[in-house]
Amino acid sequence: MAPVPSGVLGAVDPTSDRAVFRQIADQLREAIDRGRFKEGSKLPSEAELVEHFGVSRMTVRNSIGVLQSEGLISAEHGKGVFVRPRPPVRRLASDRFARRHRDQGKSAFIVEADAAGSRPEVDSLEVKEEKPSRDISARLGSPRKVLARRRRYLLDGRPVEFAVSYLPLDLARGTRIAEPNPGPGGIYARLEEAGHRLDHFDEEVRARMPSPGEAKMLRLASGVPVIHLVRTAYDTEGRAVEVCDTVMAADAYVLAYQLPAT
Repeated sequence: MAPVPSGVLGAVDPTSDRAVFRQIADQLREAIDRGRFKEGSKLPSEAELVEHFGVSRMTVRNSIGVLQSEGLISAEHGKGVFVRPRPPVRRLASDRFARRHRDQGKSAFIVEADAAGSRPEVDSLEVKEEKPSRDISARLGSPRKVLARRRRYLLDGRPVEFAVSYLPLDLARGTRIAEPNPGPGGIYARLEEAGHRLDHFDEEVRARMPSPGEAKMLRLASGVPVIHLVRTAYDTEGRAVEVCDTVMAADAYVLAYQLPAT
C-alpha cells in the first residue's frame, strides 16, 4: 500500500469542534481546489486514507460521501474514487442576444461556444404543437396551443443545457421555426424576418437541485445543482413572441452581466 504523497494532506485536529470526517473532507477538497489532485486523477484509497489519518474506514467513507454530495468526485466500482472532470465554463454574457450576432447568422449558443473555444452540438431535438402549461400560457398572452421546440445542448460532447422554446402558433406554424433547423441566426432571426423586431428580453433566474430526469439528461454528478432560467422575448409592439424555459448544469456556467450605473 503506497503512502499518501508527502505534503498533500495534513493531520486531523483532535481538539477541534469540527467532526473528524469533515476535517478530512476539508483537506481533500482543498487539495482538489489547489490542483494537487487534478481532474480525472485517482484519490488515495480508503485504506491509504485510514492509515494516513489514523481513523476508521467508516470515517473515511463519510468524508468521501461529503465530496460526492458536492459533485467533486465520483466513485467507479472496482477502480476507486476519482476527481470529477468539470465541463468548460461558459459565460452567459448580457449581450448574447444582440442583433449583431443574428446578423452574422449565429445563435446565442454558437456565440457563447465560440467565446469559450468549444465545439457546440445540439441533440434530442423535438418540435411539436402542444397545449401550454398555465404559466407558459400566461406569459404568452393565453394561447390555446403553442409550438414547442425541445433541444439539448452539448459542449465538446458533454451536455450542459436543456431548453424548451414556446411560441404562439400564429407566428410559428408553416414557417422555418417549425422545422428542426430554423436556419442561420436561429428562431429569433426568423421572427425578425417575419416583422417581429425584437425589443427586449425578461429573464428570471434561480438555482435549485435537479429532478431525476434533469440529472440524467445533463449527466450530472450527485450534488450538482442546476440553474433554471426562464426568458421571455418581446417585440417592439410589446407582444411576447417566445418563452424559453432552460435548465443548465450550474458547474458549467458563469452568469456575466453588464448593468448601467445611471
